[in-house]
Amino acid sequence: MKTDAPIPKVPLARRAARLSADVPAAEPHDLISFGSGHGCPAVFPDLTEAAKSALNAFRPETLQYGPTFGLPEMREWVARHVCENGARNIRPENVLVVNGAKNGLGLIGRLLLDEGDSVVVTAPTYFTLLPIFRTFGVSFVEVSQDDQGIVVAELEKTLARIRDAGKPLPKLIYNVPDYHNPSGVTMSLERRKGLVRTADAFGLYVVEDSPYRKVRFEGEQLPIVKAFDDRGTVLVLGTVSKLVAPGMRVGWIVAAEDLIARLAQLKADLGTSPLAQRIILEFVTRGDQFSRHTKNVQDTYRNHRDTMVAALRRELPEVRFTVPHGGYYLWLTLPPHVDAERLAARAFEEKVGIIPGSKFYAGKGPKGQGAPTNNVRLSYSHAEPEEIEEGIRRLARAFRSMA
Repeated sequence: MKTDAPIPKVPLARRAARLSADVPAAEPHDLISFGSGHGCPAVFPDLTEAAKSALNAFRPETLQYGPTFGLPEMREWVARHVCENGARNIRPENVLVVNGAKNGLGLIGRLLLDEGDSVVVTAPTYFTLLPIFRTFGVSFVEVSQDDQGIVVAELEKTLARIRDAGKPLPKLIYNVPDYHNPSGVTMSLERRKGLVRTADAFGLYVVEDSPYRKVRFEGEQLPIVKAFDDRGTVLVLGTVSKLVAPGMRVGWIVAAEDLIARLAQLKADLGTSPLAQRIILEFVTRGDQFSRHTKNVQDTYRNHRDTMVAALRRELPEVRFTVPHGGYYLWLTLPPHVDAERLAARAFEEKVGIIPGSKFYAGKGPKGQGAPTNNVRLSYSHAEPEEIEEGIRRLARAFRSMA
């Protein structure tokens, strides 16, 4: 007998069933976007000569399957780069090249996390991390941060309370120490040292995600957190996305050799594109073009930040924020009565895109008091200065209409 009844399907995996089935709508072409972490097209470098070299002089390498661990020269360059930033005894064997930092986060999750585990994050934290790690069935332990970064004293008390209650400790601490996403805060030297000491004392790993480190406008360049690691506690995530070209999808994990060996076996892509790696290598190792490009990025984004800061102070004096010394973002605190979700919806009607701060909290917010509802993250990286000026005027109109 013929029937049109649907054929029952086996259930999705738990990690997939937790995810939304909705497809995000495309942004209108005339929207001024302060929501994305996209780079400014004006600072993307001309990679034509690097690509020609990669496709001609290195054709047998770049059009073949790549080594799982990454091109040897790429691993050497990353090892030097990390050592120049304060780490010690980092060799190419400590480097795994990955398809951007998000791919690295997923691999670290596969390496360390089982269903039911927990992860320490700052409140607020990088919001894309949350769905990546939630696919592993984990919960989150939120720890406050202030203008010096994650509050290590609170972290110690929180971990001790979990341990003394006889509960399993978290597996890792995730943090963005340089120009934190979303808050823009840079971790102090003492907090960096204290974070590693605390992780060692409780037997946790630290994931140091630092994509914005070279996007520095002023202030002292502190050593990376890995510089204070003598026991293989810290795994470093790096990428060329925020400095060179996000579309190249070249990133890396730096960790102890035994972890790198296991991470490579969890990597199911037969190696990150050797063509993309070689293009980046040709760009960063030939002459002074990389240093000149870095300065251009810093100068451009400094101008973008200053333009947004001036526009906010002029158009929205009610809003509070700390001016970051680098990175891509401003973290706004609105008056207590203003709901950022409603403001985001109203701003969208004015053709300006913003992200409400509630998306950057894993659960109950700092100290379990509930996630604040009056924060907004603005990105100044993508829009040109004149667009930033107009976008803040539109945001101010949305704000005033709510008042």
